[in-house]
Amino acid sequence: MSLIPYDADRFRLIADQMIVSTRELAQLGWTPATSSNFSMRIDEKHLAITVSGRDKGRLTEADIMVVDLAGQPIGSDRKPSAETPLHTQLYRRFPEVGCVLHTHSRTQTVASRIFSSDGQVRLRGYELLKAFYGQSTHDTTLDVPILPNSQDIPMLARKVDELLDREPLWGYLIESHGMYAWGRDMADARRHLEAYEFLLSCELDLRTLRP
Repeated sequence: MSLIPYDADRFRLIADQMIVSTRELAQLGWTPATSSNFSMRIDEKHLAITVSGRDKGRLTEADIMVVDLAGQPIGSDRKPSAETPLHTQLYRRFPEVGCVLHTHSRTQTVASRIFSSDGQVRLRGYELLKAFYGQSTHDTTLDVPILPNSQDIPMLARKVDELLDREPLWGYLIESHGMYAWGRDMADARRHLEAYEFLLSCELDLRTLRP
C-alpha cells in the first residue's frame, strides 16, 4: 500500500474543524440544498475540500477529501466541487491563505443581484470594516467585486486573478450565486465572511430605507 503524501493526523484535525464550522454555517441557512464548498490548507501542496453534492449540515470525515494545488484528487475516486479551481488559485497565489469559504446566503445572493449593475458593493465608514485583516480604522472604503455568474470556471478564475492583480481582497460575490471569502485560517475566514454578510445586509437595508 502506497503512503499518502500528506500528514493524515493533520488532515483529521482539519476535517474536524471543517465539520464543526460548516455545520454552524448550515444552521444559519447559508448552505441551502447541498450548495457551498469549503476548504483548508493541509500543507504547501495539499488541501482538504468538501466532496461535491453533500449536505453541509451533516458532514462527516468521509465527506471531505484531499486534492493537490492543481485540484487533482489524492487517494480518492470521489469528486470535489466543480468550483475547486476557485479555491486552488488562492492557495497557489497566497501561501498565507489557509482557508476558503464559499456560501450561498440569502443576503449574499440578493446583494449580488441588486448591485450587479455597479459591478461592486461599496462599503464605506463602517466600524466593522476593522474585522478585515490588516484594517485598523473604520475611516476607509472597501469595494466588494461582483463577478458575472458562469459555468466556465477557468474563465471565472481568470477574472478573479485580474481582480487580485489590482488590489488586495478578502472576498468577492458572484452574481445570483453567492460569496467567496478567505483568510489565514478558519477563524480569519469566518470573521471575514461574517463581516461581509453583516455589511451587505446593512447596504441592502439602506437601499430600502433611504427616501
